Amino acid sequence: MSFQMMTWTVTCVLGISLGQLLFRKAALALPAQAGWMDWVFNGWLVTALALYGVTTLLWVWILRSAPLHLAYPFMGLAFLIVPVLAYVLLGEPMRWQTLIGGALILCGVALAAQADR
Repeated sequence: MSFQMMTWTVTCVLGISLGQLLFRKAALALPAQAGWMDWVFNGWLVTALALYGVTTLLWVWILRSAPLHLAYPFMGLAFLIVPVLAYVLLGEPMRWQTLIGGALILCGVALAAQADR
């Protein structure tokens, strides 16, 4: 996988990860007894869905050039990116187990990215 394709793939993963934070913000913004208008006019939710739409189109574009067995392991990075962003941006707790698991995922992604070399 070329460096440029890896860059686009990581960009896609970052978009997906940011979308998860936006979904969390959307969930927190909903009242306990949310009606359909609360869902439709939830700006966080609309933004998250738009980001997911763009990111999905980017992912399809990536898959035109990169084999799935090389591109997909990068999605595992979201398991580290999302908790780190949640910690930094939302003040959610960070646990050492998450960091160790993330490090193992990073090793797996690096190994998978080398598979074609």
